Amino acid sequence: MPCLALAHGAMRYDPERVAAPGGYLFDPADSRLGAVAVSDGGRQAAWFVAGDFGQGVLRHYRRGGLIARLSRDRYVWGGASRTRSFAEFDLMHAMHARGLPVPRPLAAAYWRRGAAYRAAILVERIPGVTALASSLDPASCATVAKAIFAMHEADVWHADLNAFNILLGPDGRAWLIDFDRGRRRRLTDRLRQANLLRLRRSLVKTRGAEGERYWLNLDRAYTELRTD
Repeated sequence: MPCLALAHGAMRYDPERVAAPGGYLFDPADSRLGAVAVSDGGRQAAWFVAGDFGQGVLRHYRRGGLIARLSRDRYVWGGASRTRSFAEFDLMHAMHARGLPVPRPLAAAYWRRGAAYRAAILVERIPGVTALASSLDPASCATVAKAIFAMHEADVWHADLNAFNILLGPDGRAWLIDFDRGRRRRLTDRLRQANLLRLRRSLVKTRGAEGERYWLNLDRAYTELRTD
């Protein structure tokens, strides 16, 4: 994917979808994007946007937890390829090329200042989707299990597989999003189960007993896929 120099940084982008690359793609205040804040998740740093690339979701990288008190949006510089934005862009590009159920990545950027950097990513917006946390239809268990299983079979580990990072489309498809800190690695049974248990904790936290029942059915469907 081509790169373009930015003031104090650089961006990587998909030339088939982004005809006019530039730093404005990552600025929610730029009127060309028509940015609207995403209400669910995103740590108040995600926006729905639109442009010649189509419909997209812009996300600025933000820290969570106690470390956010020290720095909300700066990370230690370790080279361009190791920035969170470029790493996620490359991973999602490889996954999308393999036909896995992830949005197409459109552009990613970083801005360096000394030993620290900030970052952002722009990905395709999937129309009409709802977060799994908002729609625990038992009929979707098998579809969600199949999406997670396909990701694992491709040796991709999701760092934050939760009920908001799985989306359900009106066509019945399931999509996986937010691959920040995700990576390709050999997935052992322990790592697969850790991913699934993280999802269980999220479902129980957001939906209680209903979330637990949903996860049990999903886990059963996932196990059946592994034994086929």
